[in-house]
Amino acid sequence: MEGVAAGAQTGKAAVYRRWPSKEDLVADALRSALPGVEEAPNLGSVREDLLALCRQARQAMFSRPGFALRAVIHECDSMQVERFQAVIVEGVVEPMIKLLGVVIGRGIERGEVRPGAANGYVYDAIPAMMMYRNKMCASEWSDQDIEEMVDLLMLPLPRPNGA
Repeated sequence: MEGVAAGAQTGKAAVYRRWPSKEDLVADALRSALPGVEEAPNLGSVREDLLALCRQARQAMFSRPGFALRAVIHECDSMQVERFQAVIVEGVVEPMIKLLGVVIGRGIERGEVRPGAANGYVYDAIPAMMMYRNKMCASEWSDQDIEEMVDLLMLPLPRPNGA
């Protein structure tokens, strides 16, 4: 906190008024620096849209702030980690789920996706798999990994019967 105050040419009290704890300061810094996943790709097919969206999420997860966020989470105790998990959920997971809804919705309109596929389980699959594979398997999500996940997991979930 002393370093932040010195860099901002202010007193520690001013820094503590804005960020009551070091964790709040770090979470805010990571939140502001984390690249967003803001727009649903529209490349003409569900497969291509899903691949592009996964690449956007990978870019956020493996950006410098994404690496920093994951490093901080690994060093925190269970009480502190909740604050930083919120940064991931709000900055990456929730926007991605929203964009998956847009992609699946377009797929329904084009007849590539069955209407019943517009549900939370389908939307959760990609972010859950990416986070699990990253944390538990140390996967950095190559393009091949993303293509296999989309082709073997995601595309069969929302397809119309018999397609």
